[in-house]
Amino acid sequence: MTNGSDSVDRRRFLHGCAACGAHIALLAAASPLRAARVFAPGARARIRMREPWARVEEVADGIWAVISTPLEDRTTLCNGGIIRGSGGVLVIESYASPAGAEWAAAKARELTGRGPDAIVLTHYHSDHTGGLAGYATGDTWPLTHCTAVTRELVQAQDRQNDVDPQSVKERMLAGATLIDPARASTLDLGDRTVRIVPRDGHTKSDVTIEIDDPAVIFCGDLVWNRMFPNYMDAIPSHLDASVRSLIRDRLATVYVPGHGALANAGDLFTYVRVLNSVEEAARQAVLTGKTAAEAAASFTLPASVGEWTLFSPSYFETAIGAWLKELRPDGA
Repeated sequence: MTNGSDSVDRRRFLHGCAACGAHIALLAAASPLRAARVFAPGARARIRMREPWARVEEVADGIWAVISTPLEDRTTLCNGGIIRGSGGVLVIESYASPAGAEWAAAKARELTGRGPDAIVLTHYHSDHTGGLAGYATGDTWPLTHCTAVTRELVQAQDRQNDVDPQSVKERMLAGATLIDPARASTLDLGDRTVRIVPRDGHTKSDVTIEIDDPAVIFCGDLVWNRMFPNYMDAIPSHLDASVRSLIRDRLATVYVPGHGALANAGDLFTYVRVLNSVEEAARQAVLTGKTAAEAAASFTLPASVGEWTLFSPSYFETAIGAWLKELRPDGA
């Protein structure tokens, strides 16, 4: 893992921040019927609330997943969650807009009887962090938990966008509790303990939020379900290792992906096959001397993974290109 002192490639960073949101926007615009299938709930979904931009599904007693459905309204863009304990309420992600976070806070109050006490941000991309100020009520707000890398990169983006350094969002970030990048930490919610596990692969700033009983993992953008993932900032070998580390012996584990419908163990194994197919294509490109564009032109996902939405052929090129940066010593 990296720390907050790492340098930031500004141009690439700003591109990457918008990448996930643009990913979803393209899907909704280009293929609304396919998008509707991607975001559709499972047959056994326990939907507690539904809005044009998201639905709230009950995963277990006191645990809810917020599943973004940004087909016409992009208030949220990413998935998140609400976890209740006897001593506090945790919300996961601050979504793409303050309106998304404000809505999530209101849903937390409806479901639990109290507002959020803590926020965890899974990584720095703006569709997960842009709405942070929406959790504030006047001059009070929940305590934010994030990595130093997440804070640094969000603040860098805000400086580029001329955000007031004394704004609520910036003060929330300045007062954040920084997650140790070297070991898992815990949040005590009274009768429920939540683990925050530092990882990387989708970005250098990933964390997962995990509950052991019942077995629920909020994966951030390390996991996408039925949508080909964004490799814009990825370190593919790390992504592969992080995803494999999420696989549990308990088949009943519920995975809340960063984007897409709730996933189960079978979905996670399918996702691993998707990642493997990209690696295989990249390794073959190394052997044959192909560029990422040349390899992507003939690449298709294996039929065994079923239908996965691809927004543009360029996403295959980006994914294979990320692998080639790792596999080729000269980075070409």
